[in-house]
Order: sequence, then C-alpha cells, then structure tokens
Amino acid sequence: MLVESHAQASQALASGIHAVPEVSTSFAASQGAYRFFQNERVTLRALAQPLIETARMEVATACSRWCLIVHDWSQLMYSEHQTKPDRVKLSSRNVPEGYELFTQLAVSDQNGSPLAPVAMSLRAADGIHSTRTTRLLEPLSPLDEIAPAMKHTEQLALGKPLVHIIDAEADSIAHFRDWSKMGCVFLVRADDRLVEWQGEEQKCSAILGQLQEQQSLVWTRKVEYHGKPAEQYVAEVPVRLLRPGQRNRPEAGDRQRIPGPPLPLRLVFSEVRDETGKVLAVWRLLTNLPEDVDSSTIALWYYWRWQIEKFFKLLKSAGSNAEAWQQTTAHAIAARLLIASMACVVVWRLARSEHPQADEARKLLVRLSGRQTKRSKPYTMPAMLAGLWTLLAMLEVLNHYTVNDIQSLGHLILSRPQPP
Repeated sequence: MLVESHAQASQALASGIHAVPEVSTSFAASQGAYRFFQNERVTLRALAQPLIETARMEVATACSRWCLIVHDWSQLMYSEHQTKPDRVKLSSRNVPEGYELFTQLAVSDQNGSPLAPVAMSLRAADGIHSTRTTRLLEPLSPLDEIAPAMKHTEQLALGKPLVHIIDAEADSIAHFRDWSKMGCVFLVRADDRLVEWQGEEQKCSAILGQLQEQQSLVWTRKVEYHGKPAEQYVAEVPVRLLRPGQRNRPEAGDRQRIPGPPLPLRLVFSEVRDETGKVLAVWRLLTNLPEDVDSSTIALWYYWRWQIEKFFKLLKSAGSNAEAWQQTTAHAIAARLLIASMACVVVWRLARSEHPQADEARKLLVRLSGRQTKRSKPYTMPAMLAGLWTLLAMLEVLNHYTVNDIQSLGHLILSRPQPP
C-alpha cells in the first residue's frame, strides 16, 4: 500500500502520503505511514531487499554480459524544515541544510535502461544511514565512500560482472589503485590530468589535440544532447598513471601523498558534436575494462550514466517531490526514498517491456496522467508515474462499484443544477 501511495507525481503542496481508495481515510494512511517510517525495526537493509531481488531478476534478462552500476550523489535540501534536527550543512549551495544521498543504480548494458537502485546511503548529522548495514556508519569523504559501496554491490551477486561508472568527482589516482587492487572494474570521467602516453607524460587535452589533428576521432552513432540531436565521435589511447595519489585529510593538516606503482588504463575520448560539427561536449574517460569491450561501447555506457540524474529528478521535482517531505529524521526520509524507488521500478519495467500490450499500457498511463508529451517521445517516466496513481485508484474503485454505478454517480456529480 505504501508503494502504491508513491505511484504518483506529487506536488510541493501535496507531498504527503496519498491514501489509496482501499484505505478508510487519508488520516489513517498518514498515521500508518508515520508509524512505519519511524519504526526502528524497519531497517533500511530490509527495505532494500525487494529492490535487490528485482535487480537480480532484471539483470538476467536486461543485461547481456555486464551490469552497469552508476554511482552518484544528490543533495536533498530542507533549508526551512526546522523540525529535522539531524540535517547537515552541504557546502555546495548557499543554503546548505539537508541530507546527502549516495546511490548505486543498476543499468542495462544493452540499452541503458534503469533497472533498480541496489544501494542507498543518506548522510545526516548522526552518521550515514545506509542499506548496506543495520547500524549507523561513520561519515567518510565522498571518494572514500565509493570503495565500501563497490564492495557491497559486488557481494550482492546480481548475476553479471559489474562496471562501476562514476562522474569526474571520482578522478583520483589513489582510489583508482585501491579499486584495481579490489578487482573492481570502473569507468570514470577524468579531469585534464597528466598521463603517460608513448613514453611521455602529457595532459589529456594535449593528447586529444594530436588525435584531432590526425583526424583519429571516429563517428560512432547519433545521440541526443540536452534534448537536441547530436553525433558522437570516439578515439582511444593506452596510458599509464605514474604520479603519487593524494588524499585530502583535514585532520592531518594537509594532503597526503600516496605513492604507488604505474597503473595502466585505457583513455577514451568522446566528443559530442552538433550537425554542423561544433563540439558540444568532450568526455575524457579512464577505465580498466578489458580490451574486448570496444571504445565505442565504453563511450555509450558513460553516456547512459545520465539515467541516475533522471532517477534523482523522479524522486524530487519531476515525481515524488522528496524535498517537500515532512518526515523529521534521516531514517524516515531514507525509508521513504526506498519506497518511492519501488514505484519508480514499476514504471521503468513497463517502459522497457516488449509485451504485445505494453505500448498500449504506456499510452493508457500517459492519457490518465493528463500530461502533454512530444510526438518523438510518446511517454515519459514522470507522466507514467502520474498516470499509474490514477489507474490504481480506478482499479480499486471498480472493486466496490459497478460501471453503471460509476456512470450514474458521475452524471450526478457533473450535472447542472436545475433552475427553480
């Protein structure tokens, strides 16, 4: 019932628990949800199990050889929610009050479709509330949090080897070496760092300049960039990272330099260009994927990293409006995030379904949502989520009323008053 109550797109002014029709009153639904989210026996680890089981089932059919695990952070801002005493300061914004969400999202290696979040952690003033364990964890830096998250997802036995995909905030030589020692396969967008190529250390931008002069970047596919058509060009070179790593340790008073052996990696350049050839984006990708995964596929997998941003948007402004929730503790917020994620999984599954009636079902949800969509995109996840709530309400109403009853009551509700 809680998952059903989150199968809808909320508004900031109506972000509370929506009562499904089978519940006697909205107050009863709110009270039940409050007790559930505040119950200390309802652990995040237990709540994550349905999502993990779903991921295992979906990986078996939606993934070919690899399962992509996208790691990313999202800030949940509650600057005006004084009833949440365990908020923390988040330095990246002018109003730094809220929680920091760290998520690992399983994604298909075939078509980039999201499958399920397999782990989530929420940083609060009292520590890290995580699905990895039943106890509070000590806060770590975002970079240091990645290794435990990788280890946890590797132990979930999702059925395929994992590729951990992370944005540029994870570009750290020391951590690359640690992850390699752990046996983890990673794909990270790099800054313009120094690497060794052809026996000489040089910046990635200098290498890219040489490849551009040699016209080594090869067209691979048409893509979409910020909603507009674009094209992707790719090139690859083998490199080694030679320099010591660094870790920022404020308690030690300075950055720690950590020497290590040369680390061989693949450096993949991906350019996104418009139809006139203008470069819209450049990605420098470092990975330890085996050679039988070609550079074009690597560039495409990183392109699919954007799915986690869409997931965060679905949890927040485009769906569940999590930043307007009134729960007063990080544990309750984290528990509700997991419930809302289950509703997201329902629409994701329908979005990639190849059932003969799946297309008609998607059209039905969009129609019930009342949303407008582009002709090129007949359905969107927020629209289907909004329509799903209406469908669930309809199905429950049909359990209590006949079609004739509904038509009769509808006529009464919509009829014009008769003049005296």
